[in-house]
Amino acid sequence: MTTPVVSLQAVINEMDVIDDSHTAFLNKRTGELVTLVDDEIYDLPDELGHDDAPPWQKELIEKKREVLDSEDYLELPTKFEIHEWAIMEEFCASLDNPEIRNEFLSKIHGNGAFRLFKDAIHQRGIAEDWYRFREKAFEKIAIGWLDANQIAYRQDTRESSGQPAKRDH
Repeated sequence: MTTPVVSLQAVINEMDVIDDSHTAFLNKRTGELVTLVDDEIYDLPDELGHDDAPPWQKELIEKKREVLDSEDYLELPTKFEIHEWAIMEEFCASLDNPEIRNEFLSKIHGNGAFRLFKDAIHQRGIAEDWYRFREKAFEKIAIGWLDANQIAYRQDTRESSGQPAKRDH
């Protein structure tokens, strides 16, 4: 059996939507990406024979069992492994202008750091720079994860992966 070549951008896109309530998996045998809401992982019944369960829930239970019971599925990097705050800090430190760099470094500490940062990148007109920087950081994490798990991948773009670009995370 041949091992699939997965889309690097599809893995990045999946990582981009992961949050504290979602966990994403890659089937290393088929290349299928699956995201489960953590409530689905922990709260759905394990029994498949519930006659009163709606069809969508039965399908969800089957997929959950497939993902959790199979060694074919690998969990993608979590938000804790991605650590977006550290990516923001690297971006701030990379800014050439010392005044702007210091302004941004001060904004990412304390309450509301993410919102203050987002507001500041738009006010300063460097939002696209941030999104490119963030995309490259996610790409580096995804490549490291794929390489560590010996999964072949192809380089592609958001457009060719069939996924819309995510902008406000």
